[in-house]
Amino acid sequence: MAENEETLLLKSSQVEYDENCPGCKVDRRKAQNPNIPWLHFSFIWIITLSSSLPISSIFPFLYYMVRDFHIAKREEDISFYAGFEGSAFMVGRFLTALLWGMVADRYGRKTVMILSMIAIVIFNTLFGLSTSYWMALTMRFLLGAFCGVLGPMRAYATEVSRQEHQALGIATLSSAWGIGLVIGPALGGYLAQPADKFPNIFSQESVFGRFPYFLVCLVISIFALIVLIICFWLPETLHSHDVEDAALIDSDDLEKSHSAEGRTSNTWLSLLRNWPLMSVIIIYCVFQLHDMAYIEIFSLWAVSPKAFGGLSLATEDVGQALAVAGVGLLLCQLLLYPVFERAFGPIIVSRTGAALSIALLSCYPFIAKLSGTSLSLVIDLVSALKNAFSISVTAGLFLLQNRAVRQRQRGAANGLALCMMSLCKAVGPAAAGSLLSWGQSRQNASFLPGSHMVFFILNVVELIGFLMTFKPFLAEPNRD
Repeated sequence: MAENEETLLLKSSQVEYDENCPGCKVDRRKAQNPNIPWLHFSFIWIITLSSSLPISSIFPFLYYMVRDFHIAKREEDISFYAGFEGSAFMVGRFLTALLWGMVADRYGRKTVMILSMIAIVIFNTLFGLSTSYWMALTMRFLLGAFCGVLGPMRAYATEVSRQEHQALGIATLSSAWGIGLVIGPALGGYLAQPADKFPNIFSQESVFGRFPYFLVCLVISIFALIVLIICFWLPETLHSHDVEDAALIDSDDLEKSHSAEGRTSNTWLSLLRNWPLMSVIIIYCVFQLHDMAYIEIFSLWAVSPKAFGGLSLATEDVGQALAVAGVGLLLCQLLLYPVFERAFGPIIVSRTGAALSIALLSCYPFIAKLSGTSLSLVIDLVSALKNAFSISVTAGLFLLQNRAVRQRQRGAANGLALCMMSLCKAVGPAAAGSLLSWGQSRQNASFLPGSHMVFFILNVVELIGFLMTFKPFLAEPNRD
């Protein structure tokens, strides 16, 4: 081990670093310090968490928000309109994700992170002050269009860490995203309609009484403002000169050669011709379509009346279930995932997570038969397991995606993945809302009645993603 470290230090002493290049400073730190960069991983965690909260916080109260706008003529139609509001964010991100990735490759990851945090502060606050369905829809669209942080963060997680720590970096990002998808609904569940839940603190005449969903958005926007300030201390990983990413040439060599020879073209057309990258992105999109549809369906199904096959839970009950899931998710990603990834590789871990998700979802329709404490305990358990399985799938795909391209293409590659994924996620909530509305209208059907059909279709999508992780469809990145 000591001999290995001496060899790395000798290599680092032979590499010439540009003192004025931020990327070189990060490379020198990686070459000279073999320890896990916990400070940088903490930056990744908090920024990713901040960007995920606005996406997920609306799900517990979306049903009631759409109802309060009085746009649905029948109660069964509320899920239909809620689906479109849930999709608006992803439509906006679909249209701009590739552009933000290219901006990150040209001007740096840090620039995009700062601009994205500003967008969250502005548009998320305005969403909470929406006075109509169409205003809320517009704010969600603009929030998605101007929040381009996720793609650059995926590139940043691998660039800021040495090869042996990249799995932990990706797990940190994935766990933050997963925690955000848990904490967000918890905030939405507990803080929505505060004048009704806490009349001794918030009056009906106050701003929080007139805008019952503003408190949720305000808390998230304040957090995003704090993160915006933190972003100015981020180290930039993008080089200000041409480099070759040696991690793709030799997995044992953790340095970057400063030669421009053989540099890959940095156009998005070259990315489309990179099948190892595109195969991973397509698989990733399928799983994200499933996950987004699941989140929408679970949140609406949980608060739907028992007469429609739902669980009749209050928003705080849904928030509690998703919050409890976060603790297990965090421990799984930070402690277990890096170990399993090193032992079995990212593909095997992703396949296992998908297979276990299918088995778990098959049990969901029967949960509606429970009540009281048993219902709460089971909901907490299955939520924790489902989130852990989903994040295990996506973390492995993140690693494969970043290893399929060089640094000068990572921002654009992650932007392309985010663009395609956002299209799927835009379809997900709208399709999920319509699917749940249709399922609730066929409670007495002879074949897969009500929620049985809903979760069966979710499992079909997950099964397609699982089968695509095998050859000949999936092409692993060439690391020779």
